[in-house]
Amino acid sequence: MPSEKILSQKQAYVKELEEKLKNSVAGVVVDYKGISVADDTKLRRELREAGVEYTVVKNTMLRFAIAGLGYTEMEKVLEGSTAIAISKEDPIAAAKILGKYAEASKGKFSIKAGYMDGKEMDVAGVEELSKLPGKQELLSMLCSALQGNIRGLAVALNAIAEKNGEGDAA
Repeated sequence: MPSEKILSQKQAYVKELEEKLKNSVAGVVVDYKGISVADDTKLRRELREAGVEYTVVKNTMLRFAIAGLGYTEMEKVLEGSTAIAISKEDPIAAAKILGKYAEASKGKFSIKAGYMDGKEMDVAGVEELSKLPGKQELLSMLCSALQGNIRGLAVALNAIAEKNGEGDAA
């Protein structure tokens, strides 16, 4: 039986983890076995730059944290080495970065499950999400589309102005 102090620390950790999960828009659970320290450092840096919190977590602690959230399918994958990436703002960032990394690692690193907006996702769902364009890519596409529309509008307005100018001269 753990001491009361240790038990209270574990309960506080579980409560903190549960709050992080509740206040996030998305998360991805991964199996990180077999990756090198250098690769792990690179991955953590990329996730941090994207605003994603990545932590290694004990399966039991995560199981307690998700107990009240209804993530029953996610509970089933909590075995072996487990880490979770939690995103507070961008629902695609964690899946995109971890999906790319899992694909490149050839089995050393794998996605177990995930969630977005309170709904669970299996591995296929997370992988599908990882292939969507990110926030910056979508903004870039939007700017390109708007720029093309504005150019077309300018040409049309110029043609109208020239036509009106010809009508005034006659």
